[in-house]
Amino acid sequence: MPLPLRRSLTFDNGTEFAEHRKIGLRTFFRDPHSPWQKGGVENAIGRFRRYLPRSTNLDTLRPDHILKATQAFNHTPRQCLDFHTPAEIFSKVLHFEWESTSPRTRG
Repeated sequence: MPLPLRRSLTFDNGTEFAEHRKIGLRTFFRDPHSPWQKGGVENAIGRFRRYLPRSTNLDTLRPDHILKATQAFNHTPRQCLDFHTPAEIFSKVLHFEWESTSPRTRG
């Protein structure tokens, strides 16, 4: 992400974030049992569950299944983005030549 877009990160309280200071961003930790404090992440998880239910064994997924789920996620319009897709917004903001989850095609 370009530096102007990097402001802060909010983490769960897992030990995997013990070295959060090395990231160089202002960091926050949500309160235990308070998923609403990371609403965007919870929303994203809910959207991915449409394609990858909680009972899915990730070790058995074919790469093309994961790619299809990612493409669907990135190309679904969002009300919070004025009904644009995340791919459209990121390509404008980050000036991507190609959308990172699509097969490469000439623009």
